[in-house]
Amino acid sequence: MTLSKYKKIGLYVCFFVIFFCTTVFGGVVFMGKKVYNPVFGMSFDPEYAESMGLEWKTVYMRMLEDFGPEYIRISAKWSRVQSEGRDVFDYDDIDWMMHRAYEKNTKVALAFGQKSPRWPECYIPSWVSKDMNVYEYDLLRYVERTVTRYQNHPALFMWQVENEPFIMFNFGECDGFDKSLVEKEVARVRMYDVRNPVLLTDSGELGLWKKASRLGDVFGTTLYRIVRKPNGKIFTYDWLGPGWYNLKAWLLGIRGENMIVSELQAEPWFFEDTPTTASLLRMEETMSPERFLRHIEFVRRLSVEQVYLWGVEWWYFMMYQHNDQRYWDIARELFTQVE
Repeated sequence: MTLSKYKKIGLYVCFFVIFFCTTVFGGVVFMGKKVYNPVFGMSFDPEYAESMGLEWKTVYMRMLEDFGPEYIRISAKWSRVQSEGRDVFDYDDIDWMMHRAYEKNTKVALAFGQKSPRWPECYIPSWVSKDMNVYEYDLLRYVERTVTRYQNHPALFMWQVENEPFIMFNFGECDGFDKSLVEKEVARVRMYDVRNPVLLTDSGELGLWKKASRLGDVFGTTLYRIVRKPNGKIFTYDWLGPGWYNLKAWLLGIRGENMIVSELQAEPWFFEDTPTTASLLRMEETMSPERFLRHIEFVRRLSVEQVYLWGVEWWYFMMYQHNDQRYWDIARELFTQVE
């Protein structure tokens, strides 16, 4: 092959790459233009509230009363439900939250499994056997007990099976997690409840989405715009526009009515430090009122049905420990507008 032919091939390749990149970039920009009107809800975790020295039932009721959310997401963590051993199931706290939600006309997405929202991610009881046959038996028994207990509860509207189970990297304290059992967990849910949909979630920035979106009835993406890396440095995804998420969903055939944002970052990204040890300056490096508002505006450009805010426990902590009501007020105004 002559040199001139190599040059022609090189030119064609360059033109193709430029055309492809321009087309993708144009598609991302175009698919991030439209403004949608998702329903906002929020996630709540009693243990996270307790870790900040808060009385979690007080925080939970203030959340329901001040915001009046149509939807919330809570967890029936395996290690909390069966903390005492194989034959002891304690759903008292879940019962209380479900009943209070029903009294306030709030619908609940109930998460459970080996993984649940919030660090350390995995909530596997210490007594569970490492023998995989026994482990599977105990896991599915806990799934079955949870589903049969709440399948007809008037507050329930959706199950979440596991939390980001197919994430491509190690995140959290999850040595015992077995992702091969997720499909069996979903099947066990559907064995007992064919009425309420099943939610599967994945990382918005680092997940492939394909398996989670195929296995569940509803797909949930997390959405974090600014994080603190293990070396302490801050990394942002501000360069990643809303059109990217819409394009990714479109390429995978995920329809907007079957997709939600399961976690919209509305609190700082903590690594090593905690809300009780971090300074106000350090917390504001990864979450400020201005960034909170930017995240809300950003998510309005995603083609999703619902958006669950992540951080209500921290807003309460800031309000009562630091006399900073700005985050609580932003959320209250958001839910007032929704009404």
